[in-house]
Amino acid sequence: MKDITVSPKITIRQAMKTLNKTAEKCLIVVDINQKLLGTLTDGDIRRSILAGIGFTTTIENSYYKEPTILKEDEYTRNDAIDLLRSKKLDLIPVIDENNYVVDYVTWGSFGVTSDKGKNSLSNVSVVIMAGGKGTRLEPFTKVLPKPLVPINEKPIIEHIIENFTSMGVIDFYLTVNYKGRILKAYFEELQPNYKVNFIDEQEPLGTAGSLKFLDGKFNTPFFVTNCDIIIKADYTNIYNFHIKNEYDITLVASTREYIIPYGTCELNSDGYLSHINEKPQYDFLINTGLYILNPDVLTIIPENKIYHITHLIEDVKNLGKKVGVFPIDDDAWIDVGQWSEYKSVINRL
Repeated sequence: MKDITVSPKITIRQAMKTLNKTAEKCLIVVDINQKLLGTLTDGDIRRSILAGIGFTTTIENSYYKEPTILKEDEYTRNDAIDLLRSKKLDLIPVIDENNYVVDYVTWGSFGVTSDKGKNSLSNVSVVIMAGGKGTRLEPFTKVLPKPLVPINEKPIIEHIIENFTSMGVIDFYLTVNYKGRILKAYFEELQPNYKVNFIDEQEPLGTAGSLKFLDGKFNTPFFVTNCDIIIKADYTNIYNFHIKNEYDITLVASTREYIIPYGTCELNSDGYLSHINEKPQYDFLINTGLYILNPDVLTIIPENKIYHITHLIEDVKNLGKKVGVFPIDDDAWIDVGQWSEYKSVINRL
């Protein structure tokens, strides 16, 4: 139980990393004596980050202080399952008569699969932008298209697709250009049990220009992903976040910490030194290259013109539409698109 019980003094960043490592989707917050204080989910953390709370801030104002609980020796298996189902929870703490945490229950505790299931995205399509040259991964990409660069025993694109098929996705669209025939031949030989549609980009159209060819193809929001990133996150949560908040575009962003290894000089209004910040630390939300788009935003994209995803996001905002951000832990984002990251990925997958 020590893997999911945490102190209210840990930071937002520490909580994200703990959640990322545990199989459960909820942490139990306890005091120094293991008395229950509350629970903390990834949704609680996400709301705090989007409200502007810093990653180094403690979770004291982020966790839920009136959690659903079960009393030791006072519930049955069916009671627990009914409570998990009715409250739509992943975990419930079990406490004794003095409010000490003695156990917890999850769907897995009873050998039951969560109602969320594995086919929750069965009607959702995924577009993989696979037409780039991948110059950062040369010399591999002098021979292979970037999506086929191997990670262990499989190419990058299979790792990406498997993350979606585990959630029930069976409909994929690949925009292709550079060495597109090799990529098509690979899937023809693979004969996967999901559908792969190829969208030919005759000329490079930027990171979003080829999406115009899909205008009118979708009736529901769909994922768009770069072909050189792997996101270890719950795609169902991301999709539900997009729907619930009625966003037109949602981008997935990684929490990143940067420390400048020098003292930075701050000047006053007269140009004199005010003070020196010794090795300052900054927190950022970094765009990972995974998005959810509503079908109607495709009408905004111009035809046969170089057009990037940043252009689309800006144009959507200028039209008064909503763009959301879904934060994930930096350990959940793997960028395979450059050699420095590629070599570390081998040991992470």
